[in-house]
Order: sequence, then C-alpha cells, then structure tokens
Amino acid sequence: MPTKTIHIPMADGRADVFAAFPEHRGPVPGVLMYPDAFGIRPVLRDMAEKLAAHGYYVLVPNIFYRHGPAPLVALPAYIGEEARPDIVDRLMPLVHQHTAERTGRDADAYLRFLAGQPEVKDGPIGVVGYCIGGLLATRTAAHSSRVAAVAAFHGPVGTDGTDELAKITGRVHFGHAASDLTPQALNELNTALEAARLDYTSEIYPGTIHGFTMADTDAFDAVGSERHWEHLLALLALLDSALTST
Repeated sequence: MPTKTIHIPMADGRADVFAAFPEHRGPVPGVLMYPDAFGIRPVLRDMAEKLAAHGYYVLVPNIFYRHGPAPLVALPAYIGEEARPDIVDRLMPLVHQHTAERTGRDADAYLRFLAGQPEVKDGPIGVVGYCIGGLLATRTAAHSSRVAAVAAFHGPVGTDGTDELAKITGRVHFGHAASDLTPQALNELNTALEAARLDYTSEIYPGTIHGFTMADTDAFDAVGSERHWEHLLALLALLDSALTST
C-alpha cells in the first residue's frame, strides 16, 4: 500500500498530512479523514491504509499544524486511563481555537490538494472524522458542495447549530457513542436532520464510550469499531456511485 507524508501550503502555514492509496489502479475517489484530537499516529495511519485498500485515496491532516507537526504532544503506544487526562488537558485549548471559519480555510486547501492528485478521480469526495474530527467533517460538508458523503463517529456534531447542518448536500452517517448522547438528545438531533431534509442515518452504537473506534485507547470497542467500518464503507459506496454517474 503506497503511503507518504506531505506538507501542504495553507493560508496559515504548512500542514503535514498522511496519504494512503491503492497501488496499480487508475484514479480512485478521494476521502478526507479527520483524526481525533490525538492526531496522526500509527492507529490513524493503519485506519487510512485499511480504507485505502478498499479503493480510496485517503488524506489524514494534522489539524493542529499551526502549533507544530504531529504529534503535538508525546503519546504513549497505548493511551490508557492514567495518560489520557493530562494529554486531553494539553490539547483542549487547541480544540477550542479551531473555529468554523478556520476549518473552512483549511478544508479548501485539503480539497484543492486532493483535486490535484493524479490518483484521485475528478468530482465529489467523501469526508470522515473522529471525535473533534467528526465536527470538522460536518463543517467541511457544510462548507463545500463537493462533499457527497460525510461520516462522523463519536464527534460533537450539531454543535454549530441546525443552520449549518442544513447546508450539507451529501449523504450523512453519524455514529454516536452511548456515553456521548442520550436517546432524547439523539431524537432532538435527528429531528433537526429531518428538518434540514438531509439523507442521513444517525444512531447510538450500544455499549460504546467516547473514542470507541481508536484501537490504541482504553475506549476501544471491537464491536463498535466493526460497526463503524460497515457503515463507513456502505456510505462511501454511494460516493462511488455518484462518481460513476458524473
């Protein structure tokens, strides 16, 4: 599986990004994969390569590039209960600085980069995000009509309000951790998605806690992770169909 680390010129500096794509194939659909706050690391590279093996060019950006290359803080191989609080405390100020306006500027650069790669098909792209990356994925989908499919897992989706959700034109899947969202809150979110006339699925993954897709953390849930892959691949199959029809 070909992979590379690249530096992309941005409005506010240069972003280090990780790319994975199939070998010996023609152009494939592009997918922008936003990581969680812990950023680019072995587990995210593995996830990008797994998705690329299904026939996608996957780009994973360092969302906090303004503050330095990834990883911004030293990460243990396994992020357990003892290590997590200190790491989160150090990263949360950066999360709060990542405004919707900043997300839009960055997304424009990432999408331009994808459009310029010979391995990427012209046309719509997919976006997926985890944790804070889920919010960035939904912001990107609201910002650009090029996004034909968007998925967010254990992310604070809906934070920017229903008006932003209504700007999304692509197909949506939201996979929520059971610890992040009550059934009542899910109903309220889904009512907003209905009002926005989105083509969506939005559900709580039973028995999961925040971060359940990340195999290098104590939040990981194998059943929830597999369910996430099933939903993500089914969603991106619709992206394949959209590209075929253009």
